[in-house]
Amino acid sequence: MEFERAKQRISDLTGIINYHNEQYYVKDNPEIKDFEYDILMQELKSLEEEFPELAKSDSPTKKVGGEVLNEFEKVEHKVQMGSLQDVFSFEQVEAFFIRCKNSLNNPCFVVEPKIDGLSVSLEYVNGEFFRGSTRGDGFVGEDVTNNLKTIKSIPKTLSKNIPFIEVRGEVYMPHSVFLKLTEEQINNDEQPFKNPRNAAAGSLRQKKSSITAKRNLDIFVFNIQQIEGHELYSHKNSLDFLSELGFKVVPDYTRVTSYDEIIKRINSIGNSRSIFPFDIDGVVIKVDDFAQREQLGFTTKVPKWAVAYKFPPEEKNTQLLDIEVNVGRTGAITPVAIFEPVLLAGTSVGRAVLHNQEFINDKNISIGDIITVRKAGDIIPEVLSVYKKGNNKTPYTLPEKCPVCGTKAVRDEDESVLRCPNVDCPAQIMRSIIHFSSKGAMNIDGLGPAIVEALLDNGLIKSVADLYELDMDKLLSLERFKEKSASNLLKAIEASKSNSLDRLIFGLGIRNIGQASAKLLCDKFGDIDNIIFAKADEIAEIENFGEIMALSVYNAFKEKHMLNIIDRLKAYGLNTSYKKTKTGNKFTGLTFVLTGTLPSMSRDEAKELIEKSGGKASSSVSKKTSYVLAGEDAGSKLTKAQELGIKVISEEEFKQML
Repeated sequence: MEFERAKQRISDLTGIINYHNEQYYVKDNPEIKDFEYDILMQELKSLEEEFPELAKSDSPTKKVGGEVLNEFEKVEHKVQMGSLQDVFSFEQVEAFFIRCKNSLNNPCFVVEPKIDGLSVSLEYVNGEFFRGSTRGDGFVGEDVTNNLKTIKSIPKTLSKNIPFIEVRGEVYMPHSVFLKLTEEQINNDEQPFKNPRNAAAGSLRQKKSSITAKRNLDIFVFNIQQIEGHELYSHKNSLDFLSELGFKVVPDYTRVTSYDEIIKRINSIGNSRSIFPFDIDGVVIKVDDFAQREQLGFTTKVPKWAVAYKFPPEEKNTQLLDIEVNVGRTGAITPVAIFEPVLLAGTSVGRAVLHNQEFINDKNISIGDIITVRKAGDIIPEVLSVYKKGNNKTPYTLPEKCPVCGTKAVRDEDESVLRCPNVDCPAQIMRSIIHFSSKGAMNIDGLGPAIVEALLDNGLIKSVADLYELDMDKLLSLERFKEKSASNLLKAIEASKSNSLDRLIFGLGIRNIGQASAKLLCDKFGDIDNIIFAKADEIAEIENFGEIMALSVYNAFKEKHMLNIIDRLKAYGLNTSYKKTKTGNKFTGLTFVLTGTLPSMSRDEAKELIEKSGGKASSSVSKKTSYVLAGEDAGSKLTKAQELGIKVISEEEFKQML
């Protein structure tokens, strides 16, 4: 490559890799696969070797990818927590083996699986757990001691009273825990973690240890960084000793002497990947003897006495038999690939989500194609590409109407998801009713998911409007109801009729319309008929409303199913007019964001107090935010407020302001 082209390519690669380092290590939100990242890094290394005069001192090839976040105290690592040299072929493994054989006298090696998690340091003083920290940039990490204490496999007291020992381990999330967590996140309309490694990192970096504890993290210890009061001479000896102390050490470590034995162990561990209940992304090969390690030394970034062989992602070709269209709980119409089952990472896979029409178009996917599939993170099946086109040369097209209720599907301009806008669609009706009766909406006490399911299963309701036709005889026909519980539910349903109109608007589940925007809508138009007949541009005039939100409202109130429900709710006597409740102006011009659990009031109650005093309650933190009212288990909103320098107040300070 010519010098100028190499200079430009090195600059481009440096920017790309630094960006992905931040996404991966700092934000726990990777945008590319590990293998794709490794290829970029390998290209940069090769160019820097070919043109050493272009290699900068701050190149990503010379430093660990992470950096310290602001939320935690800094911990300086007295012994650097470095990374390993990655290799991607048996030829590179052989080259490493030959270098060691040529430099050392009969070296032995330890081969062990490379756990895919978050690297941490654990320090013990006189046998007691003293401090734990993340790797960070290798020199300075984050103090996450309290969060690490929630991991049951980390011993709080060692079996021997060692004056001081610092060990290095890999915190990971087991597959079973990851699958349960992502299912919960999807059910709660949260963005799920992309893989177990990032789930582990995000869980360990929680400000509240109680959240970390719920994530059921685990750890494998694989190295001694420092030790006082005990002499160790080899890596295998140190792992055996760590096990005696009570640590859960990296599994399947084996000492070998020949290249053939190394390759045999790599293949054996690779073939066992599906058996491990956690992610491994490769195999580590280390010189066993510590004195021989000293002989080989280090480069600026990695030790010369170890390499990490990275597994290529397992990919297989199979025929796409069908595309199934599912309607989710929020109306999202999602295509799912049904293909000839293949064995991936030890399990049979025959389905994978195709996400949306844009995804299908980009990959030109049609029924009958031969597709290439793999498991992302060895867990989630995904379609990578079309290997060979079938008879149909044009991509599959999603139906224009909801496959369940026949309502014309809609697609918001700011997202690629196709949705069924019909709140009465059977595929999403249970979710609609649960949302309608929730505390922030109509607040029908006693109408939880189990009761809603029983009412639906027995044909007593088919929509939110049917709730107002329930009576004592209907409820007592269900096994779970006695007279008192039936009476209490009927009273709660009756009481909901007098709720403020904004609660009803929010309860109807209009896309993009939350509690705050429902209030703004009611403030502008006063009653439900005015909202129904409002034009989209009139709705868009509302402060903090944009075209997308305005169209969501406009389209929702043109849908015949929605209008039918509203007519029925009017007939049952529900309040459809709005009375402004502002009682003061202390918070005029101020915008509050609420996060976490407040000690003595709900967030809805706090929002009501803010709005009655002339302020605004927003759902997202921005430079326009005046205060963030934070309670226990505050999450990313608190972090963003701290980053932007926005004042964070407690409930007590909030009450004093009132």
